[in-house]
Amino acid sequence: MGAFHLTKMSLKNLGKSSTKMYPVKPPTYTSRSKGLVENNIDTCIFCKICEKRCPTYAIQVDKEDRTWSIDIFSCIQCQNCIRQCPKNCLNMNPQHPGPSAEKVIKVVIGPDKPAEDGDKPNKAANQDAANAEAGEL
Repeated sequence: MGAFHLTKMSLKNLGKSSTKMYPVKPPTYTSRSKGLVENNIDTCIFCKICEKRCPTYAIQVDKEDRTWSIDIFSCIQCQNCIRQCPKNCLNMNPQHPGPSAEKVIKVVIGPDKPAEDGDKPNKAANQDAANAEAGEL
């Protein structure tokens, strides 16, 4: 009886396509699809937690140059970096990278570091410098 059931099911699906028409119809991605890791660089504090949590070492963070880079083809979309980010500046774009014959590393450059209280020149130092210049003239 099992053979008759299998034959009936096979004949029923004979005219239908079992795969999607990929080149003709673009794929649809859900919000839970894995794809490319993206960084909202404006909220990133360059703490390097994402770099430490990446199992394939695909992420590189340079705090001095304020750059964040990812090797797109080394990333396995495990989302460890996204879950561990303290500022939630990483997210997963559901679109997959296209095929490429070359290694692609995406580099994101952050905004300039805001001046901190220790970096601001104080008025006394400016006054001393101005006095020294006036004395030389």
